[in-house]
Amino acid sequence: MLELDKILEKCGDCHRLQAIMLLLFCIINLLSALHYYSQTIISFVPKYWCIDGYTNPTDAYAVASEQIGSSCLPHRFTEVNEAAFPNVTANVSHTCQQFDYELYMGYQSFTSELNWICDRAWQATLGQSMFFVGSVVGSLLFGFLADSLGRLPILIAANVVAMVGNSLTIFGTTLPTFSLFRFLSGMATDSNFVMMYILVMEYLRPSLRTVGLSICIGCFYCLGSMAAPWIAILLHTWRGFLIATSTPFAIVPLFYFIVPESVQWLISKQKYDKAVECLKRVAKINGRAVEESVYTEFIDECKRRQLHTKSGPNLFGLFATPRLRRNTLILFFKSMVITLCYDAVSRNVQGLGISPFVMFTLSATAILPACILLIVLQDRIGRKAMASMSLLLSGIFISVTGAILFCTERSGGEKDVVLVVILSVIGRFGVTVAYNSGAQYATELIPTCVRGQGVAVVHVMGYAFTFFSSYILYTRSFFQPMPEIILGLLSLLGAGLCLLLPETLNRTLPTSLEDGENFGKNERWYNFSFLEKRTQSVDVLAANAGSQNIRDNTAAYF
Repeated sequence: MLELDKILEKCGDCHRLQAIMLLLFCIINLLSALHYYSQTIISFVPKYWCIDGYTNPTDAYAVASEQIGSSCLPHRFTEVNEAAFPNVTANVSHTCQQFDYELYMGYQSFTSELNWICDRAWQATLGQSMFFVGSVVGSLLFGFLADSLGRLPILIAANVVAMVGNSLTIFGTTLPTFSLFRFLSGMATDSNFVMMYILVMEYLRPSLRTVGLSICIGCFYCLGSMAAPWIAILLHTWRGFLIATSTPFAIVPLFYFIVPESVQWLISKQKYDKAVECLKRVAKINGRAVEESVYTEFIDECKRRQLHTKSGPNLFGLFATPRLRRNTLILFFKSMVITLCYDAVSRNVQGLGISPFVMFTLSATAILPACILLIVLQDRIGRKAMASMSLLLSGIFISVTGAILFCTERSGGEKDVVLVVILSVIGRFGVTVAYNSGAQYATELIPTCVRGQGVAVVHVMGYAFTFFSSYILYTRSFFQPMPEIILGLLSLLGAGLCLLLPETLNRTLPTSLEDGENFGKNERWYNFSFLEKRTQSVDVLAANAGSQNIRDNTAAYF
């Protein structure tokens, strides 16, 4: 039997084409980071003051300079020395209509331009949350279309939608139009990245997949995330930022002439001739000569397999039995917590006593070491330990950050900015490790017969929960440490639930629903893969020591 990996080895699975595809995947990572974090960059809220009642701008700035924090109320500026500021009126009864802003490094966000602050701050929160509603709809829609039309056209379509959505946002100066365009932009989220991930993974040698893909993600997603705020500062306005970060998406349609379609998808749709064309194209680019009989044998084997393939169980089978149902629900909750915390922590860069641009960049530096740690430890300590320990680390440091902010607010003192920043970055590091390891854990736990459907739903559930991240961050306006308290508790709860899942490292993964029900049945919450290895090593050492004693005693006897 000639499997796909075997024929790819003959056509070249680590050569010129793979290098080109990895380079294009790096570009996709840059674009995906700029697209995803446009949510945060365009909505920064600078320091502001109400300037209603001032007839002389000089008086307004003089009074404003004496204020410590942002203010929504006119009366904070009317309680001044009338002799010093004779042009200040005493009207304090109306809602503030005019504001003055202290822009971060001269950058104007849409919130400062449209005055979506104070009693209108909910508009920004609602508009931003529509991005994640769009991501749920887009993931389902593009996922369905990818199974019908192919991975390559959906990769191109999703990135074009991202470009169009961000470009139209420039004109969204009312709540309905802003919400609509953010919804459209959000539809591309995930599909604009995942489709290329699938294509690169399929054409790359299996032994190089984890390292190659993780390095691309770690380096270039990190680079895109760190660069995003400084692109905004360079262009000074949120409109300029969206134009600059949307225009490069125009190169993605050119991928059509370079990247081959998924051979696995073509075979599943019985498009054998096109599958062979893709394989021949791979061999040509890689300079390999493959005999025609190899392709014929491969197609014949695929046809024989499909003749004996019967329609399998569906997604609802995951809820039919108690243990499988419990594991599936935990995976759902874990995905919700990780995706929510990942988004909220990455966007939680304001109110920490440091410029949000600097904080955003410092926080983004956690992405690369998180990917490196995943490469080093994922196959050493096991999936369960990686998932639970990373969420535990994240929960602890986020909670401590909240505790410091709470104590500082209650005592009325100044927060230790350096300490808060360090704790926030460590929290981001932990949740990034959990986010990156979560997809593989879910893929391995869900039985093969429903793996595609199951992983897709787990992913979508996570994005659906991200809808609440804007509202969680909005709670800071009521109580300074509230976002950290909520995110910390959710991370700790997720870490505890991960302990109830079975280990998948060095295990025969479940293929049927029955296998999924019995998988890890005798494991306890405190069983970890690295502890098993240590126990086995001790047993081996003891056995070797025993054998050596026997040999020594035997030699002494004779």
